[in-house]
Amino acid sequence: MKDTFKHKGLRQQLVEIIKNKGIKDEKVLEAIGHIPRHLFMDSGFLDHAYQDKAFPIAADQTISQPYTVAFQTELLQVKPGDKILEIGTGSGYQTAVLCELGAVVYSIERQRELYKKTSKFLPKLGYRAKKLIFGDGYIGLKEEAPFNGIIVTAGAPFVPKPLLSQLTIGGRLVIPVGDDIQIMTLYIRKGLKDFEKHEFGEFRFVPLLEDKN
Repeated sequence: MKDTFKHKGLRQQLVEIIKNKGIKDEKVLEAIGHIPRHLFMDSGFLDHAYQDKAFPIAADQTISQPYTVAFQTELLQVKPGDKILEIGTGSGYQTAVLCELGAVVYSIERQRELYKKTSKFLPKLGYRAKKLIFGDGYIGLKEEAPFNGIIVTAGAPFVPKPLLSQLTIGGRLVIPVGDDIQIMTLYIRKGLKDFEKHEFGEFRFVPLLEDKN
């Protein structure tokens, strides 16, 4: 588990790339510049680790494109101590970004293989989520709600109602909505039944699947 000067240099180049694509939040850029993304991928793919691309990992999933991770995180507006629910732990890369920002992270993964791998791996890198859960992200995590922010890291054909109901007033849900191509969507909870909706263009994600295990 080495992180060399070369890796650090490549990371700074990656930060410049996503900055040029429009990411402005300095804390988010700092997190991307700090996290050894190459360690989240198989060692044979080190050349791909600091390109701004998604890449296949275990269980037919992908590690998201760094720009997409930064974009979603920027929309969340994470403050230190915020309670954040992540739907789709995946490789754990997005989880690490949230931890870097000082969030208290609860993360749900429905693929058992990934859940096992990531729950062992993240603490080795020093990233400790409050809770990593094996289960169905569609239903959220009612027993720990409300959350300041909820981030969905897979394409959702619709917005699961439990996720909206588990936000605090002023809380933000960032979710890619759509079938083949998703529209990045932000919901801000304004009242008990009142939500403000913003859309931010097209992205591509692997689908968010209901619990099949």
